[in-house]
Amino acid sequence: MYEEIGTNQEGDVIINVGPQHPATHGVLHLVLTLNGETIRKVEPHLGYIHRSIEKMCESLTYRQFIYVTSRMDYLSAHINNHACALCVERGLQVEIPRRAQTIRVLMDELTRIASHELWWGALAMDLGAFTPFFHAFRERETINDIMEETCGARLTMNYMVPGGVMQDIHPNFQGRVKNFIQLYKRKIHEYDELVTGNIIFQNRMKEVGILSAEDAVSYGCSGPTARGSGVSCDIRKYDPYDIYGELEFDEVLETGCDSFARYMVRIREMQQSVRIVEQLIDNIPDGDFVAKTKAVLKLPKGEFYQRVETARGELGVYIISEGGTTPYRIKFRSPGFSNLSVLDHIARGSKLGDLVAMMGTLDLVIPDIDR
Repeated sequence: MYEEIGTNQEGDVIINVGPQHPATHGVLHLVLTLNGETIRKVEPHLGYIHRSIEKMCESLTYRQFIYVTSRMDYLSAHINNHACALCVERGLQVEIPRRAQTIRVLMDELTRIASHELWWGALAMDLGAFTPFFHAFRERETINDIMEETCGARLTMNYMVPGGVMQDIHPNFQGRVKNFIQLYKRKIHEYDELVTGNIIFQNRMKEVGILSAEDAVSYGCSGPTARGSGVSCDIRKYDPYDIYGELEFDEVLETGCDSFARYMVRIREMQQSVRIVEQLIDNIPDGDFVAKTKAVLKLPKGEFYQRVETARGELGVYIISEGGTTPYRIKFRSPGFSNLSVLDHIARGSKLGDLVAMMGTLDLVIPDIDR
């Protein structure tokens, strides 16, 4: 099934898939080698949206560079910012107020739900079901409204700062989050009725895009892509940050190793995120929402690394400091790049029509890859 491809065989056709328009928010160019409708090779071509974010960060202060990362995985903006703030805090060795830690985790989990909502609606639409897209955005817009009221933004939040968060939560925050939880619990059954239990959908997903646990580890996959193959890798469990180590939630694992397993991981992860939010929303401690830090931050000379669990997997932030006000070197280990690398492996021998399901369950956000 996964034969090596050297020179093209008789009957092979090479086609280009994407990008549709160079001005869209994330474009991926695939060069496919097909024999009939059978995929023999997939070559991703990157670079259409490359902005040299890592190099840009090296000319920004330790307060400024954090918000450039909102433009990488823009569906995990809060979590990206959180990772950068944690890395700076590790260098500064500052103690974060418990109220700030709680607010951060709440924002992270609401972000994770909103990201998975968009993924669910877009995946169903890519496979031909348009209605679920509207159902997904019904819940997602509720979260975006909550974010806008507290953070002033709906997508690229710019809310996390070294030491805590930029401002306290809005007085309506707790009430609106609890209303969202009740809405979600009333509507979640629609996801299964519309999509999960649909026999046509299951036929498009099951036994498609097989990724064994060994291959997931070998390719460096993380997040739901790896956990759909039974690989335990949730950073919130293995290397807890802020108050994650005190919370009760399950790491979602599926052993089907196919597109349907990766789908089910994200569906169940939304339920775990709701569980985390429910534990915290009535237990936000009093106190400061940000620690006192100097106006101009200088990290001591050395190397600092922090990793977090975004909606797509493990994001690592690596900073080399020479003791100045800007980083000497910054490197981001984004989940999307490693997850994309597995596409050729899982697609070979499959049909062209299955490629959409495979790409959809990898949940690719291209600016996260094209940095």
